[in-house]
Amino acid sequence: MIYGNTPCYLDGKKVYFQDESANDRDVLVYGVPWEGSVTWGDYTGCELAPKVIRLNSARYSGYLPELNHINVKEHYTFGDLGDVDVVPADTIETMHRIENFASKVWKTGKFPVAFGGDHGVTYPIVKALSEEIDGQVGIIHLDAHYDNHPDYDGDLYARSTPFHRIYESESVRNESIVHMGIHGPRNQPETGRYADEVGATTITSREIRQSKSLCELARDAYRIASKGTEAVYLSICSDVLDFAFNPGGPVDGNGLTSYELVELVHEFAKLGICGMDYVEVYPQQDTNDNSSHFVSTVVLYALAGRILNQQK
Repeated sequence: MIYGNTPCYLDGKKVYFQDESANDRDVLVYGVPWEGSVTWGDYTGCELAPKVIRLNSARYSGYLPELNHINVKEHYTFGDLGDVDVVPADTIETMHRIENFASKVWKTGKFPVAFGGDHGVTYPIVKALSEEIDGQVGIIHLDAHYDNHPDYDGDLYARSTPFHRIYESESVRNESIVHMGIHGPRNQPETGRYADEVGATTITSREIRQSKSLCELARDAYRIASKGTEAVYLSICSDVLDFAFNPGGPVDGNGLTSYELVELVHEFAKLGICGMDYVEVYPQQDTNDNSSHFVSTVVLYALAGRILNQQK
């Protein structure tokens, strides 16, 4: 890690690629403390999130009484790989380093959980995944925004662009990309058009709220993401949540509740995901660290779902 006095995530064990200790753990956690182009000056500092998420995870066990008393830590061991060694102000080199690091993670065959950083980190992680599997990748993308702009003032890898880069990848089946939880006027009209043009599916926050069953809606989204693919990846941006449930994030009203997010994530994992990331948590904007704390609940709901998937 690049800083001291920080515990491993959820009291896991520090592991390494070099001595193959990473192969002895079931879940591999790593941080990507990268913040590239900032599209709105008041929201910066997400490169601090991996540290703060780890610090706050020290409060938590793996026990979820509301999910039939499942204790995730009775089923899985956690390994913390530390952080990708990013290069401040060098976007291209950093993208290469993220891809190389993620490639090593995928080669272990373990379940990876990555903490951003901004959403730009998802593209190299998915690129590395696509090169490890024999087939195409589907993605469930939980976010307020499409993040599919062609560029941001010439930057191809800004936080607002990763899904445009993913659209361009031959290894990702665009018809198996689901943009879910999309809402709000901070989206631009062309972003919805880009998604439609490539064949991606949009499920808005309003559709989620009005659905009769979150589980059925999650199954529908998963069917789309899994069709014609060999792996389904889950990417979560914190601002898919309403700002009432994400006080460290941008003021995006009409988003999901914490309940809606964890239920969807749990269902996706029950159906089968190969890995996940959680990005754009802003510790500096959240004096109580509520947004950073909630990350661990989401991760544990995902892992509880994965346990059920593996018990089928």
